[in-house]
Amino acid sequence: MDLAQKKYTTISYVSGPLLFVERAHDLSYGSLVNIYLPDGSIRGGQTIEISERHAVIQVFEETRGIDIAHSSVSLKEDVARLAVSKEMIGRRFNGLGEPIDGLPPIIPEARPEIIGSPINPTSRAKPEEFIQTGISSIDGFNTLVRGQKLPIFSGAGLPANEIAAQIVRQAKVLGEAEEFAVVFAAMGITHREASFFIHEFESTGALSKTVVFMNKADDPTIERLLTPRCALTCAEHLAYQHDYHVLVILTDMTNYCEALREVGTAREEIPGRRGYPGYMYTDLATIYERAGRIKGRKGTITQIPILTMPDDDITHPIADLTGYITEGQLVLSRQLHRLGYFPPIDVLPSLSRLMNNGIGVGHTREDHREWANQLYAAYSTGRDLRKLVAIIGEEALTPTDRMYLKLAETFEQQMINQGDSDRSIQETLQLGWDLLSHLPERELKRISRNSLGKYYVPGMEDLWEHHAEKTRRG
Repeated sequence: MDLAQKKYTTISYVSGPLLFVERAHDLSYGSLVNIYLPDGSIRGGQTIEISERHAVIQVFEETRGIDIAHSSVSLKEDVARLAVSKEMIGRRFNGLGEPIDGLPPIIPEARPEIIGSPINPTSRAKPEEFIQTGISSIDGFNTLVRGQKLPIFSGAGLPANEIAAQIVRQAKVLGEAEEFAVVFAAMGITHREASFFIHEFESTGALSKTVVFMNKADDPTIERLLTPRCALTCAEHLAYQHDYHVLVILTDMTNYCEALREVGTAREEIPGRRGYPGYMYTDLATIYERAGRIKGRKGTITQIPILTMPDDDITHPIADLTGYITEGQLVLSRQLHRLGYFPPIDVLPSLSRLMNNGIGVGHTREDHREWANQLYAAYSTGRDLRKLVAIIGEEALTPTDRMYLKLAETFEQQMINQGDSDRSIQETLQLGWDLLSHLPERELKRISRNSLGKYYVPGMEDLWEHHAEKTRRG
C-alpha cells in the first residue's frame, strides 16, 4: 500500500497543539502529515516525536474541532521540505513557504529539507568583508561583516522594526556590483507591524530584492517554529546555488522561543530556566549557525536576529543564550529613545566581535580602529561624568571634564541621532573626527601621530574650552 494513502484512525487524544496517534509505525521524525476531519476539511501537521507506542504530531492550524473518534492521519511527505527558486525574490510567503501575495506558486528548482545541513567548521571561510548599513552606530563602532550573525537586543516599544527596515533599505557592499538579496522572516508580529513592513518594502523599492516570510500573531503558533528554517533554506539556495550575498533578518526571536516553550509545555517536558525548554540553546544554535561563508563558494549568508528582552533584562535566557551563540549584539537604549533619538543604539554595551576583520586598510579606512577606540573612550568618560554631576554638580568639574560632558551630549545628538538618513562610512568617520577635534590633542591618547597629523583639526578645541569656561562662570 502507498504510505501516502494509508490513513491512521488511532488518534488517542489531543493536548494543546499536539495530536497523539497510536501504532503509527510508518511515520518518521520530521515527516509531514495530513489530518482529515469529519467535515471533509484537511489540516497539516509535523511529526515531532516517535515511540513504540505512539507518534506525536504538532498541528499547524488550531486543534479545535478535531474529533478523535472520526478523524484520521496520513503521511504527506517524509520530511519537511521547501520549494525554492531564484524567482522567490520579490515575493511574500507565509511561515510555511506558501505564497500570500496573490501570485501563483513558484516553479521549484529544488525541494531541500528545511532543517538544513550543518556547515563543517573546517570548510568555513573567515568573515571579513565590510557591509555598510548606512547607520553610524553600526558601521563606525559595531561593524557588520559578511557571514556574521549580529543580533539586535530590543525592548518593548523600542523601534527595532524600524531599524531592521532601514538596514534592509540601505545595506550594501562597497565597490562591488554583486548579486545581493534580503530574506526577511517575521514571527508572531501584529497586523500593524506586518502592514508597516510591507508598506516600507514596497514604497522604498526594497521588495524587489527581498523574500518575505511572514507569520502573524494570529497565525498558528507551531508555524513559528518552521518560519526561520524556511527562510534560511531559501537563503541557502540563493547563496550557494545562485551566488547571492544574502542578509537574513529574523524578527522576533522572542516570539519563536515563546512558541518553543508552548510546545514543550504541551509535551509535558521538564522546563529549564524560566520555563523554557532545556534544549533551547541547541535549538537556537541550529538557526544561528546557518550563517557564514563557505570556502570555494561565492555566496554568503549574514544574519541579523532581532529579539525583545522582557523587562529590558539582558540576562533573560533568550538574550543570554543568543549572546553566547552569536558574534556580538546591538543593544537599543530606552533612555536614548525617550530623548527622541533614532536609531537609539547604545554603542557602549553593543559589540561586534568580528569588527576587526572588516575594517582598516582595504575595507574602510586605516584609522578606523583607533578612531573607534578613542571615541568610545571619550563618550564613556562623558557618560560617567553625568553620574558625577548628579551628585556634586557641574561647578566642581574641571574645564577638561566639561569638554567630555559636552562631547557625550554632541555625540548622541549628531552621531547616534541620524534619523533615517543613509550615511556612508566616510561621512561617519569625518563626523567622528569633527567631534574629536574639539578635544585637546593631549587627550587623544589612543590615536597614532600619523592619524592625528592627517585628520585632526587644531584649534577647534578652543570652542569647547570657551564653552566650558563660560559654563563654569555661570
